[in-house]
Amino acid sequence: MKTNRNLWPLGICVVFALFFIGMATVVVIAATHRDHLVSDNYYEQELKFQSQIDSAARTSQSGAAIRYDAAAGCLVIALPAAQMAQKISGTIELYRPAEAKLDREFLLEPQADGSQTLNVSKLAAGLWLARVKWNTGGENYFLEQKITIAGK
Repeated sequence: MKTNRNLWPLGICVVFALFFIGMATVVVIAATHRDHLVSDNYYEQELKFQSQIDSAARTSQSGAAIRYDAAAGCLVIALPAAQMAQKISGTIELYRPAEAKLDREFLLEPQADGSQTLNVSKLAAGLWLARVKWNTGGENYFLEQKITIAGK
């Protein structure tokens, strides 16, 4: 004589086991996920954002510009000639949004005509932000330009 087995207890055990395995997998993935910020001090940067907006507005009236020459592989920064009579101090930051460890920073050292050229041919291909910050005559200036460096 054949007896019918009840499979409900086995099915319930299998469902609980799959649920437990799934939850354990989610916990392991969440615990080992490396969550990194593009900038370590993003909060301090956000607090200074209004002064950066004011500096950018002042820069747009000055006529400063950033130009990327893909053929020569260089970045040309042009500051207003009127500012060359005063002492200028500042930095040029090449910011890589996709990978913070590739960021570069240079001193702003314009020539007498207000231009400075940077060789960027050795930088990784992709999107970069060129940010120029300088101070002259007690006023801060900020200029930002997106550039896309083509692959080799």
